[in-house]
Amino acid sequence: MKNPLLYTINNNSFWVTPERCLFWEDQNTLIIADLHLGKTGHFRKSGIAVPQNIYKDDLQRLIAQLYLFKAERLVIVGDFTHSSMNKELELFKRWRKDFSLLHIDLVKGNHDILEDGWYDEADIKISSPKLGIGNFLFLHDLADQKKLTGADKKSYIFSGHVHPGISLKGRGKQSLQFPCFYFTPQYCILPAFSRFTGTYKVQPQKDETVFAIVENKLVQVS
Repeated sequence: MKNPLLYTINNNSFWVTPERCLFWEDQNTLIIADLHLGKTGHFRKSGIAVPQNIYKDDLQRLIAQLYLFKAERLVIVGDFTHSSMNKELELFKRWRKDFSLLHIDLVKGNHDILEDGWYDEADIKISSPKLGIGNFLFLHDLADQKKLTGADKKSYIFSGHVHPGISLKGRGKQSLQFPCFYFTPQYCILPAFSRFTGTYKVQPQKDETVFAIVENKLVQVS
């Protein structure tokens, strides 16, 4: 894995990683969005032969990042799970027992449809529709910012949901789209942590920064 890059927001240090997560150094917290746990199992139940190693790879990357940064807290900005119960979700609960000291916060997303009891059993604290930590706010869908009031409206926002991607062009006028981190002065949209997702093209404007994830490396796009 290539080295993460430092990005500063409101005098706080965030390490941007090519493994599709942020490490918030000041809070010793790892931040991810759109893990879509159980998605491959959902497709297999529907008769589509999606390999289970996709799910295992996502989970192994998460474990590696937790160990790398020695994070004490994990914030999931929505769509932690993908749909109804399946075997992969039960496997996660077994994994959770090996990380019992890790505090996990989930800001519920549109795919997080399991009964609250399942998250309780997995020792995951639920927040809906938002989670505030200091002067930072976590929302799954950035569109919900229009509902914010008071001090929340002044907070810097981290969101997910849209799976941002950006097109990079080669010399032959060919272009490819890559997942990315999309930073603006008011908010950051995180890439989907799961690699088993599509992307939505973003178009950065002045004073906005994009880090494209290209072959496990970060490429800054102005």
